[in-house]
Amino acid sequence: MKSGLMSDIRSVGLALAVIGSLVQPAHAGTHTTELSIIDSQKSHSTNSTQLLGQRNDSSITKVTAVRVNSTDKGIEVILESPNAEALKPVNSNQGNSFIADIPNAVLELPESKDFSIANPASGVVSVSVTQADANTVRVTVTGEAGLPTAELFDSDEGLVFELAPVASATQRSQPPEQPTSETERSQPPEQPTSETPPEQPTAESDEPIELVVTGEQDGYRVPTASTATKTDTLLRDVPQAIQVIPRQVLQDQQVRRLNEALRNAPGVISNNSERSPFEGFTIRGFSNRNIIRNGLRDDTNITTNVNIENIEQIEVLRGPASVLFGQGGAGGTINIVTKKPQSTPYYFIEGTIGSFDTYGGSIDFTGPLNDDGTLLYRLNASAYTTDTFVDFFETERYFIAPSLTWLMGKNTELTLEAEYSNQKQPNDRGLPAVGTVLPNPNNRKLPINRFIGEPFDEIDKNNRQSLRIGYNFEHRFSENWQFRNNFNFSYLSVEQNSLFPSALLGDTLERGLFIAEFAQQAYNLDTNIVGNFKTGSIDHKLLFGVDLSRDVSYQEGRNFLRELDPIDIFNPIYRRESAGADLEEFADAPTISQGLGIYLQDQISLLENLKLVLGGRFDIVTQELEDPLGASSQQDEAFSPRVGIVYQPSEAVSLYANYSRSFQQVTDLTSNTLFVPERGTQYEVGMKVDWTDNLSSTLALYQITRSNVLFTDLSDASGRTSLQAGEQRSRGIELDITGEILPGWRIIGGYAYTDAQVTEDNKIPEGNRINNVPEHAFSLWSRYDIQQGNLQGLGFGLGLFYVGERQGDLNNSFSLPSYVRTDAALFYSRNNFRAALNFQNLFDNEYFEAAESDLRVFPGAPRTIKFTLGWQL
Repeated sequence: MKSGLMSDIRSVGLALAVIGSLVQPAHAGTHTTELSIIDSQKSHSTNSTQLLGQRNDSSITKVTAVRVNSTDKGIEVILESPNAEALKPVNSNQGNSFIADIPNAVLELPESKDFSIANPASGVVSVSVTQADANTVRVTVTGEAGLPTAELFDSDEGLVFELAPVASATQRSQPPEQPTSETERSQPPEQPTSETPPEQPTAESDEPIELVVTGEQDGYRVPTASTATKTDTLLRDVPQAIQVIPRQVLQDQQVRRLNEALRNAPGVISNNSERSPFEGFTIRGFSNRNIIRNGLRDDTNITTNVNIENIEQIEVLRGPASVLFGQGGAGGTINIVTKKPQSTPYYFIEGTIGSFDTYGGSIDFTGPLNDDGTLLYRLNASAYTTDTFVDFFETERYFIAPSLTWLMGKNTELTLEAEYSNQKQPNDRGLPAVGTVLPNPNNRKLPINRFIGEPFDEIDKNNRQSLRIGYNFEHRFSENWQFRNNFNFSYLSVEQNSLFPSALLGDTLERGLFIAEFAQQAYNLDTNIVGNFKTGSIDHKLLFGVDLSRDVSYQEGRNFLRELDPIDIFNPIYRRESAGADLEEFADAPTISQGLGIYLQDQISLLENLKLVLGGRFDIVTQELEDPLGASSQQDEAFSPRVGIVYQPSEAVSLYANYSRSFQQVTDLTSNTLFVPERGTQYEVGMKVDWTDNLSSTLALYQITRSNVLFTDLSDASGRTSLQAGEQRSRGIELDITGEILPGWRIIGGYAYTDAQVTEDNKIPEGNRINNVPEHAFSLWSRYDIQQGNLQGLGFGLGLFYVGERQGDLNNSFSLPSYVRTDAALFYSRNNFRAALNFQNLFDNEYFEAAESDLRVFPGAPRTIKFTLGWQL
């Protein structure tokens, strides 16, 4: 199973070379053309500047749907809007691409931020409608043989672009291809209003085919994200590496939890089992606890599983982010963006059956609740059960997430969200290293399905219920100034009988049992103002905010240790009576953590192709332990800066550099010891390339230093004393690529080289590698859909996930071997019907995901098959 490192490196290098040979950046000249504006009552000509003068509505206008029709000349693109007269296009062109930017407009399409379609008519390569920046919608139509000629129509339902490709300007174009995305649906054809009534089709003529698209067509590339700046910013304008994993990838791969989805992000490596009730991973070499939700901190995202069903996209920000989010590790931040109510009705039902008695089902409904569309709702719900490949290890998960949006006015919006999750399972403690990744003295090998716990709920269980309630309020004072107020409350209740291994003596595993009932409450409030203004010729986007947080952990029942009989790992005998007498009870000692943060950021456009990001944040954080014998507390203050610069030598290339810092309060209140906050410092340079409108990549080089690291004092036999001395350093290279190579062929993946090691420590030898961090990691997921013919609607997916050799603990006493996991999928879509057959670990390779110690090594699942049926309306 274990392969040589050089062979692994050559394999990864070959794969990257293949990707590199497939894409070349496009270069095109830029010029401006004139549009012919045709009113419903009068035909006349004007240019885009005159059009802007005719309309003087500066409010933000929503584009709620995109439709593409065939016409005698070519195609027409219709942007539907309840306030169509406020859409004011400004046009420019690049090479064969007609481009119209519509300021003061936002896309609100169900299931996706953007829309794109390939080859809608003869002579037209693609049509896309995207959110170019926070307040600008961009329409791009690319011709095959040359720049399409364009005319603009006003109609009651929306803004209409009529385009004629050079190759077919004098003849009727072919109808566009039938949509294959599950987010597309058809309606009766409509024509724009003009002086001359449209010609009616005869019995012998083919009636024009119309596409009504309310979301991006199976898109993998998302051009904007909010995590890095707390504003919707083009990724190419962000001076930091950030990758977006969209909903379509999660659905294509049929992932069930956050850790599975993060396989698509190079350099993000799981450090616990896929059967764990927690979420845990490393980013850029450091263990991560930074999982935020819609931009708000919420530590219950770590202490329970994150459900995928309500996720619109996952944003992976690499490197320190304390400047915006306060406390956090140095490696990076994961932002979960949840689904929001939409104005266009959408109904989706899905069911799954798979290996190891896996059954699952989910629904996703959204639409308006009243006639004027000012109240919108969304409901996501799911149920999932599986026996897993581990003996006696069964899991159940139930989830529901309602949300409601009230459009209080054209400038004011309030969204209410809630989530409830209930998960039941045993504790996954893995297997000892001896007998798995290390040889057993008797040359015996442990089967990976071996369970070292007890298959009885009264002995071994980990049941977690979570509730989240929050709101998002936004008000726009003017075109340039916006107020936002977000709040989230989370409650987690845990009933856990935690069985754990304590020592391995020959084939006998000593075990302990900790029984606890406890709860966690988290309150987070964030208020900020975003403003756009100028100082001379320099543009500014200013962000000023204040956030408050409070986290309380406390007991809901008795917490105590209990005796538990040992077990023979090669010949286990499970017994209810293995649990013995109580050993030690722990008094209720609630822990209260509170924080206040004030932050300021300025995104400065010095020139059109030169941008600067400056930011700083001041935090005051306290932690208090209410012990019956006496309360103890600790307060810390920290300032976290960030400086970043972006230079764009062309529209396709961005060069950037940044300096940023993080901080994390570290406490050990039980020993009445005070520690200074842990700090992280990063230097990063990189390059972002938009190879085409639908394909982009990022190359980053970085170094992060983590100081004031807290370690367990190994000289204390109880393991309850901590020391603060040491430094860790991580440096590396990352490459990611996302988007569409050719029509119907989409990819997401990348490569990461990570050199993470201990550089100073009192106990651990300097130069030791940080555990669970491979030096080389590579991932690539690719999907291709047949675009036309009798097999249209059929698709294929292939995924390769390589993780190199990594250390099992900080002492580097043992290592986990490298592995390659191959996934595959078959898809079929027709009208409202969707079917998928997914294979995970196609070749049934044995591999190990992570290790917590030499007693806890976690094997990966063998070949798993899932069959999914979905229906939408």
